[in-house]
Amino acid sequence: MALEKSTIIATALRLLDETGLDGLTLRRLAGELGVQAPALYWHFKNKQELLDAMAAAMMSAHTSRPTLTEPGKWREWVAGYARADRAMLNSYRDGAKLVAGTRPSSELFAVVERAMAGLEAAGFSAGDAARGLFTVSGYVAGFVLEEQADRTRTDGEDGMPDMEEFQAAYPRLMAGLAEVGDPQGDLSFEGGLQLILDGMGLRLKAQDTLAAGADQVSQAEGETAR
Repeated sequence: MALEKSTIIATALRLLDETGLDGLTLRRLAGELGVQAPALYWHFKNKQELLDAMAAAMMSAHTSRPTLTEPGKWREWVAGYARADRAMLNSYRDGAKLVAGTRPSSELFAVVERAMAGLEAAGFSAGDAARGLFTVSGYVAGFVLEEQADRTRTDGEDGMPDMEEFQAAYPRLMAGLAEVGDPQGDLSFEGGLQLILDGMGLRLKAQDTLAAGADQVSQAEGETAR
């Protein structure tokens, strides 16, 4: 039976879960498929092209997400966008590292285009819509990268520090951690996300204020001209 491209990608994603990105080699993948490594080059010119295809497959469900149809609920929509992004990256071991090192697909550009259209309908300028989406995406990617690294990280020889000494040396940090909890936990993720959304809200408010001011100036100029 001929080796299908979809079979190679599915097997590579399974190996990704088993070995992590660093352990995924073309030789190991070929062995899993029962072929010699050169056979893979009929479908992928190099490993980077394979990784790009793996990332696209992993993100395929992400490309059919709902569009923003209610402009007044932009905040809830962006939050859902971020949570879905986090879940998608966490669906595979080293998912964040895989996506960070690959080229975006044309389908992903289409997702961003639709997202920007929705945010512009909510009142954001094209620039602020792009900044908001890029900031959210960067935040999620960085957060998941730390999440996934933390799962495979082993304690050093000294283990955990003496907490009384740590509290005495870093009281502000400890107070902050007491409030946000686990830096890689859900509470911390949501807190950081809300800060970004607050910032987007302030930019939107400023945009509305500028637009209202421009309208007043235009009306005043029209009355003067009369």
